Amino acid sequence: MELDPLILSRIQFAFVVSFHAIFPVFTIGLASYIAVLEGLAFKTRNPVWTKLSGFWTKVFAVVFGMGVVSGIVMSFQFGTNWSNFSQASANFLGPILSYEVITAFFLEAAFLGVLLFGRNKVPAGVHLFAAIMVATGTFISSFWILSANSWMQTPAGTELRDGVFHVVSWSEAIFNPSFPYRFMHMGLASFLTGSFVVTGVSAWYLLKGREVEANRKALSMCLWLLLFIAPAQLVVGDFHGLNTLEHQPAKVAAMEGNWETSSNVPLLLFAIPDQEAQTNHFEIGIPSLASMILTHEWDGVVPGLKDVPREEQPPVAIVFWSFRVMVGLGMLMILFAVTGLVLRAGGRYYKARWFLQGLRAMSIAPFFAVLTGWFVTEVGRAPWLVYGIMNQADSVTPSLTGGMALFTLIGYIVVYAAVFSAGVYYLMRVLFVGLEGDEDDTDHEADRPARPLSAAHVPFEIESGKGSVNHAKPVNEGGQS
Repeated sequence: MELDPLILSRIQFAFVVSFHAIFPVFTIGLASYIAVLEGLAFKTRNPVWTKLSGFWTKVFAVVFGMGVVSGIVMSFQFGTNWSNFSQASANFLGPILSYEVITAFFLEAAFLGVLLFGRNKVPAGVHLFAAIMVATGTFISSFWILSANSWMQTPAGTELRDGVFHVVSWSEAIFNPSFPYRFMHMGLASFLTGSFVVTGVSAWYLLKGREVEANRKALSMCLWLLLFIAPAQLVVGDFHGLNTLEHQPAKVAAMEGNWETSSNVPLLLFAIPDQEAQTNHFEIGIPSLASMILTHEWDGVVPGLKDVPREEQPPVAIVFWSFRVMVGLGMLMILFAVTGLVLRAGGRYYKARWFLQGLRAMSIAPFFAVLTGWFVTEVGRAPWLVYGIMNQADSVTPSLTGGMALFTLIGYIVVYAAVFSAGVYYLMRVLFVGLEGDEDDTDHEADRPARPLSAAHVPFEIESGKGSVNHAKPVNEGGQS
């Protein structure tokens, strides 16, 4: 059997990107949550906030490490599997990816160590600043990555001359037509993911009766946040869809399973798209609702896939069903957020076992929503790599063979399986230990140095009793007073 290097390269990139995407979308939201916890701890001096921050920082460290490891090979794939695309887009994508490293990775590298190991070793304000800088770095990273991806979806600010893209306007290229909507959509998705993971873990601890006060506070905070950002995601998604309709009508037609350009298009709840026959089977829909959602008019005209040549149509079934899974999970998130508000009366939100069990199950829902959202975005762009300008067949490395692509694909699967297994193992260890493992981190506030070098000038062991210092004794080399 002849192996197609193009198909295998697409599968390989889809696998690597899908595996990697679930980590940044979690760490971006979690980093902001940790910064908020650090701010509350700094302001109130309440050890509960410090304990929560210490616990979630451990989780962040493990997931962040998995994200870094899984993302390293993504940039290399551009050169190994998509060299024609790399050469053509280097004038834009090369600087953009470099900006991410310089502005985001350097910032995170500088302050991540302080966040992880600096508690009780640096002043509280410095530790808070480190948490804020790490959170800022995650957003800067997503800014550049989403700008690059959005340019591939809606190219602007460049000209294709002799097979090479030349930048004519950096502002138009970076802030291309779909970038603002994609950036807001991904940012809210990160907050949703972080919030649902925190609520799910907190619900699990509350069901076990562990650290009730701290987990009740964490659950309450995230439920308030979900009440606002879950509906906001629906609104931003609507604007994003209108932007996609303007710039990528074929993608929207695939999302809706609409073959004929027409008005009063129904919103299909169920259908089996048949791309070969250019039709749907077993349709179940709501009359005219797709027209209303996409054009804000009941008789609005929605483009059909038959207006697009068959060789330029995306795989309709994947896009159609991925979109419905994403939207369905989004509506379920809104339902849980509203339910949390209803259960606040009498504090039932942290006592109702059925609700807590539901939140446990919902902790993985945002990851599926993110993956299916990326399927809609990337598969819906096919067969284009740079939409409307450069297709996938022209972008693949000419010398790449099917055997080479298959070998690297299997290698990535094996390595990523090992990385994922190790990461999940350490995450489970952190979760099973829980917040109790951070008690020691909250008992040394008096030992925190007032300035960076003051810790080097403490030659005494302080013996304290009942909250006050009784006396100090010099410590000899043997460690005895």
